[in-house]
Amino acid sequence: MLGIAAAVLFFIAFLVNAADIATNDVFSSTNIMLLGLVALVLHIAGIGNGRRVGRR
Repeated sequence: MLGIAAAVLFFIAFLVNAADIATNDVFSSTNIMLLGLVALVLHIAGIGNGRRVGRR
């Protein structure tokens, strides 16, 4: 699930950068890209996986 969120954040960062949209410092394309990297790292680390395999 976090992998999808990372892809969406990267796409938003790309659109902000490509369209040269003027944003404030909080929503700059670099900050959005860094949030995408954090989501990607958490996904690779196994945090936020969709389903857990239950033990019996």
